[in-house]
Amino acid sequence: MLKKDNWTLGIALGFLLPLAVYAIVFFGMRKWGAIDDSMGEYFLNDATMQLIAIFANMFTFRYYMVNLKYDKTGRGILLTTFIYAGIFLVQHVA
Repeated sequence: MLKKDNWTLGIALGFLLPLAVYAIVFFGMRKWGAIDDSMGEYFLNDATMQLIAIFANMFTFRYYMVNLKYDKTGRGILLTTFIYAGIFLVQHVA
């Protein structure tokens, strides 16, 4: 199912993978990364967790572009990565 070369698969992977990585990091921080439980302070702040989730797309992108040579799927992943990065910049820089 994941060995197809089309835009739809790339966009779906690029959209869902950062959400999954963010959820893993977020709940991992809640479980093991608390600096102060009473105040809700964590080792990583929200912006750092978002960047980790966005960066996780690069591993999938490289796998589809270099190893499998699926250009359309890789372009879909890259498109969603740029969209996530743009949203991040608008939220945190502006």
